[in-house]
Amino acid sequence: MKLIVGLGNPGPAYAHTRHNVGFMVIDSLARQLGAEVSKEQHKALVGQAVIGGTRVILAKPQTYMNLSGQAVVALMNWYKLTPEDLLVIADDLDLPPGRLRMRKKGSDGGQKGLRNIIELLGTQEFTRLRLGIGRPVHGAVEYVLGKIAGPEAELLQEAVARAAEAAKTWVLEGTDKAMNRFNQKPDNRKAEPAQGLSQTARD
Repeated sequence: MKLIVGLGNPGPAYAHTRHNVGFMVIDSLARQLGAEVSKEQHKALVGQAVIGGTRVILAKPQTYMNLSGQAVVALMNWYKLTPEDLLVIADDLDLPPGRLRMRKKGSDGGQKGLRNIIELLGTQEFTRLRLGIGRPVHGAVEYVLGKIAGPEAELLQEAVARAAEAAKTWVLEGTDKAMNRFNQKPDNRKAEPAQGLSQTARD
């Protein structure tokens, strides 16, 4: 079993904001896999799916970003998972808009949701997938909580689709292959589907 967590803030006021791209990736995965991420469990909305024969829990913490670790740790304890079974998807101010970067471990990089997860798990050794949103010259808080619109919306929509493919590749083929495939600068081609998925699952 694997746990894929997308970080964000709950409620309509935060929908379609840069800080919620993690939620968007979970929603994209849920649509592709025929799952509903709607069950309230351990301070999160969760749903279940199967990727290549592996049972996967999709989760969106409802604690607000800075306390995301509360939901993540509770879910991991409930399902008896280890850090190796966890993938966390979050926004990243230090990556150009649309860039992906997966890592096996590391610091929080200033992302407060990741920081709380690291603190409560007591380890940095879990896979994280960062989705770049770019950094403004001024007003980082206002920027991350700002709505995505215009050309940026199309760019991030494509990045969300690639991130969903990266998450599936992580489940099917492991972190190393997902890193090799998705940590490169994106081109204009559609993201390559993860190996091992049926056509129905891809659609």
